[in-house]
Amino acid sequence: MKVILAAMALLASGAALAEGPAVSQDPMGMTGQLVFLGGFLVIFYFLLWRPQSKRQKEHKNLMGNLAAGDEVITAGGMLGKVIKVTEEYVVIEVAANIQFPVQKVAVTAVLPKGTIKEVKA
Repeated sequence: MKVILAAMALLASGAALAEGPAVSQDPMGMTGQLVFLGGFLVIFYFLLWRPQSKRQKEHKNLMGNLAAGDEVITAGGMLGKVIKVTEEYVVIEVAANIQFPVQKVAVTAVLPKGTIKEVKA
């Protein structure tokens, strides 16, 4: 029995060698794959890279244009008025005589004037 199985294995491997190299049945071909990859990169650029760089640029402008008197909201949700601006920090007044320093990168938005009064009322 073992002899028959060994003979069948030899015949099967010999038949595979007699056929020659396998021919690729790739329906897209090389140019199709390149077009697919290029399309993928274009979609990736417009959906991820471009919007992210735009947001970074806007946030950098926001941090550079902070001035005393601006009403801001921080990443932690604190609402306050900018009292002092330094290179890395801003001092925010959240209530009468309650001030604390915050990193500039934590400021997420500058609010319209009078927003604090509307929220407190």
